[in-house]
Formats: sequence, C-alpha cells, structure tokens
Amino acid sequence: MSEIIPAAQIPETAAAADAAQWVRDHTSPLIYHHSRRVFAFAMMHARLLGLEPDPELVYYSAMFHDAGLLTPYSRTEQRFELDGADHARRFLLDRGFSSAAADVVWTAIALHTTPGVPVRMGPEIAATTYGVLTDAIGYGLELLDPAEVAAVTAADPRGDFKQEFLQTFVDALKDRPDTTFGTMNADVLAEFVPGFRRLSVVERVRSAAWPT
Repeated sequence: MSEIIPAAQIPETAAAADAAQWVRDHTSPLIYHHSRRVFAFAMMHARLLGLEPDPELVYYSAMFHDAGLLTPYSRTEQRFELDGADHARRFLLDRGFSSAAADVVWTAIALHTTPGVPVRMGPEIAATTYGVLTDAIGYGLELLDPAEVAAVTAADPRGDFKQEFLQTFVDALKDRPDTTFGTMNADVLAEFVPGFRRLSVVERVRSAAWPT
C-alpha cells in the first residue's frame, strides 16, 4: 500500500510487521484487509482535515481495532472493542512503546464505535474513527480521491464485505449479547439473532433498587 497511496505509508518497523502478521494469524482475511483499508482511509481523511497524527499509532489502531471480534482476551465478559484495545495496549508495551502511546491506541480502539466522541479527540483517535466509518458505512467516501480509493480497494479488496462483515459481528457477539448494551452492536443482533431483545436504559432505570 505504501507504494500505491503516498498518504498512507505503512511504517517499516519490526513492530508494524509483527502487528500485520498477528492480525493475519489470529483474525480473518476479511478483518485483515478491512483493517488495512481503515488505515489508508484514516490517513487520507487526516490529510484532508489538516490533522497530523503519528502514522504508526494510527496503523496499530487500525490493525487491531476489530481484533476483539475474533479472539476474546479478557477473562470477564466485556465489549469486543475493549478486548481489542486491551490486546493492542499489551502488544505495544511489550515492544517498548511508552504508556502514553499505548493509551492513545487503546482509546482509538475502545471508542471507534462510539458516535460523535472520538472525532473530537486527538488526531490519531479522530483519524482512526474516520477510517472505520468510511470503510464500514461509506461515511465521507465522496470526499476522498476516487483514484486513491480505487488503489486502496485494489490492494485490499472488499469482496462480499457487507454480508461477511455483518456475519462476523453476529458470530462474535451472539454468545455475549449483554456486552452490546447501549452500543450499535445491538443493532446487528436485533437484525440477525432470533429472540434477541435489546435491554433499554428505560428498563434499567425502572428496575433499579430504589423505591422511586
């Protein structure tokens, strides 16, 4: 991709190579190519918006942002975003990155499905979210250079992305449905898992252990 899209040069470091290999080995071709496209689109949006993120931190954020969908890391049930964020943080700390750098990547991954908030935060966090939104739902696609977009999707093809991506969410979350409370992830289960019912905050307030 670095030879195709100047705005999204993949860091040529041992850690970056390790990250790519880890995602290849532990996720799926769908997630691997999606994650690489997210990085490219993140850096393209950063250029358009005048952001100056650390490309290497954006790369780790993009590569690990959906890792928690396929490989749970925590011993307790938690949102897949947190599973991926926790793994990425350990990955970086184990390779000598500072706690500050690891925290940036953790935050970018943990918040990447949260509407409205991450795009108001630091450049790495905002760029990652824009990249995710572009590849997942086409947000801001019309703002990007069509030739660069075509080069990205040629290097990392989408295939039957829409259907396979949704199925990945179903497979990842159907056995931990409570982790989807208050998130867009509940939309997927409501659409595809028979008998799933969203728990609303109204119910939680009304059932709280208070008399009034």
